[in-house]
Amino acid sequence: MTQMRKWATPLTMGVFLLMAVTGILMFFHLDMGLNKAAHEWLGWVMVAGVGAHLAVNARAFLSHLRKPLARGIMGAMVAVLALSFVPMAGAGAGGSPVSAVMQAVERADVGTVIALSGQEEAAGLARLAEAGFVAEAGMPMQVLTGGDRGVQAQVIGVLFAE
Repeated sequence: MTQMRKWATPLTMGVFLLMAVTGILMFFHLDMGLNKAAHEWLGWVMVAGVGAHLAVNARAFLSHLRKPLARGIMGAMVAVLALSFVPMAGAGAGGSPVSAVMQAVERADVGTVIALSGQEEAAGLARLAEAGFVAEAGMPMQVLTGGDRGVQAQVIGVLFAE
């Protein structure tokens, strides 16, 4: 246990930081590069780190569970976990409607996204060029952005800015 104590808490703290930052980025659809993969795969490291941390601090953990507030918080989280499995009406099979829209924009061509912004195609292409994006009318957004959600958000920002 002494050896585990040296690494369990620092590992839990470090992986929590990674999970928090990547989770926030994913929530706001600003994840890019390996953010999502790191969040998903290193979540397993967090499970291991928290398990080791609990093993080292079992006595303190069990004493917390004797208190009504701790039991209430844990019970509430178990209830939220159970509710997270209930399908949302209107969200469709894919989950978040925002995610579905962002995926549709990624599959669309640049001309379609320009049309959605209410601009003429030539004006939209000129705006993109001014912002440093080399785009052509029939070019898929995925090609323009390289599949990067952060770049996609920038392109949308350029086209939909007042």
